[in-house]
Amino acid sequence: MSVERKRFDCSALPKGWQREEVMRKNGLSAGKVDVYYYSPDGRKVRSKPQLARCLGDVIDYGSFDFRSGKVNNLLLRKQRKQRSSQVEYSRGVRTDASLVPPIRQTASIFKQPVTVYKTQEGKVKTDFKHGPQEKPKQLFWEKRLEGLRACDTDGHELRAMELPRGLKAVGPHVNEETLLQSVATALHVSSQPITGQTGSRTSLDKNPGVYINPDQPLVQALSVGDEDIKRQEDRVHSARLKLQEAIKGMLA
Repeated sequence: MSVERKRFDCSALPKGWQREEVMRKNGLSAGKVDVYYYSPDGRKVRSKPQLARCLGDVIDYGSFDFRSGKVNNLLLRKQRKQRSSQVEYSRGVRTDASLVPPIRQTASIFKQPVTVYKTQEGKVKTDFKHGPQEKPKQLFWEKRLEGLRACDTDGHELRAMELPRGLKAVGPHVNEETLLQSVATALHVSSQPITGQTGSRTSLDKNPGVYINPDQPLVQALSVGDEDIKRQEDRVHSARLKLQEAIKGMLA
């Protein structure tokens, strides 16, 4: 393939660097010009990344045009403008948007302030630079288990557990089944005492996303006294006696 080569000194690069233009004479790519650079020791450079590996931080590659071998003034001014804006930003010239109350905008002529609730402290970390982050807890995630039933080996549904009358569910559309799943999950997962929801029932039903504590099950807070403990101990003792009698009947 016939080509025409022209080599010049490149003033934008350090002393000794040359720029070569290779024009193709024939074929489908006739008239196309390929650009190469040669180092003072004769190394051939075919691309800007390769040029950066050879020269390091000697020049500003963001404003250097590889095709023409010149510094692009438009890119250079743009970079200087970005740097100056970053300096102004770091000096605090801007207005802090976090200090401005949020605005709900439904139309260009209709704006209303948003009510911000700060009664519930979140545990989600905002620093994304150090280590894995704690996932936010999903409120009412136990409701996903509604409709599921435990079955025996023959496929027959097991009888649902009867809850004490003192346990009352809180939250919109929370039934006893969801309450049982919520309490069981809290006993299995949570490492803190189970106290239930301490807010008023009205506020919990009206705005559960704000007033319900996600670390506690969906049950109204209640106090357990000595009589309740004694009654439960008697039930456990009675269940153990029945179990012993059943085992004796099997062994007889």
